[in-house]
Amino acid sequence: MNEPADRIELVGLRGRGHHGVFAHERRDGQEFVVDVVIGLDTRTAAAGDDLSMTVDYGTLAQDVVAVIEGPPVDLIETLAQRIADGCLTHRLVAWVQVRVHKPQAPVPVPFTDLIVSIRRTRDDAPPAPGNGPGPAVTAPSVPSPTPQPAAVSPRRAAFGLGANVGDPAAALQGAVALLCATPGIEAVAVSGVYETTPVGGPEQPDYLNAVLVVQSELDPGELLAAAQRAERAWQRERAVRWGPRTLDVDVLAVGDLVCDEPALTLPHPRAHSRGFVLIPWAEADPTAYLPGHGPVRTLAAALVGDLVDDSRDHRGGDLVRDPADDSAGPAGRPACRRRDDLELRLPTGGRMSDPGWMSHGGVEQPRKVE
Repeated sequence: MNEPADRIELVGLRGRGHHGVFAHERRDGQEFVVDVVIGLDTRTAAAGDDLSMTVDYGTLAQDVVAVIEGPPVDLIETLAQRIADGCLTHRLVAWVQVRVHKPQAPVPVPFTDLIVSIRRTRDDAPPAPGNGPGPAVTAPSVPSPTPQPAAVSPRRAAFGLGANVGDPAAALQGAVALLCATPGIEAVAVSGVYETTPVGGPEQPDYLNAVLVVQSELDPGELLAAAQRAERAWQRERAVRWGPRTLDVDVLAVGDLVCDEPALTLPHPRAHSRGFVLIPWAEADPTAYLPGHGPVRTLAAALVGDLVDDSRDHRGGDLVRDPADDSAGPAGRPACRRRDDLELRLPTGGRMSDPGWMSHGGVEQPRKVE
């Protein structure tokens, strides 16, 4: 069967990854550039002017960059294969050519670029170990059964959402929609929206924060990739550490997993001390447990000080001081305010959070000061 001659080319896709065998590559990361060419038959799409009959190259580009910025590997050959595998998951792609550029590779002589180029089709299978050049390997007379992947039990995971420039409320809602539309992610609950004082960084507007709780069979790297796709959809830039953000999506925890990789640490290393994480998380999932630290609602309750009644605020919501965070802002300024005028919507099947979480399970509801 002849391969389709039509092609879609994406040239110069860029992302910062931590791939390589040296410690400084894993620690500091570097820019990788990827060119992708996919082969497909575009005649049906062209005849009907129908996007569903071709490949959405915007989504394809996001998927490629998510692999670049995802879990690190030693070899760019492995990175190229992962990108090719991801491209071939699109049902209309018959073949793919991937070129991975590593212009900052640790080569000890002057050079312009280092490129690994591969071409794969749907019919390609990885070569068996030992079947390269050299003595022939005799195949067994009875073929071995194809190994089946072990079933992965769904795990409860939590995403922390934040934004403080552009349209923060729309960004949070957009993040919820994009994450919940990811195959393998099922919405469970979303917290209310909290207005919080920025922690560290330059002077900037207050944040809107929330926590999304999901059930997922995806591994942590795939959840991180989904978070990064949502950030890119809202033009997230990382120009200044702790600077203003159109959207920030953090993977807070994935079940009881504990890991410390250059691209992802689980649980999130600062989740246990951040009121703007713990308070909405406890609201969305009162039974949540933060590995290594304890029940989330207990950690959140420890951060909740006196609630303040501010008659000048017309939006409603409680003001919650965060005494554990010394960067929460000037003395007396609330670090975390629930915005009762804002509500995030979940897809059908998920549930909204219960703002009365602090009265559950013996944790006393803080009292407003008259």
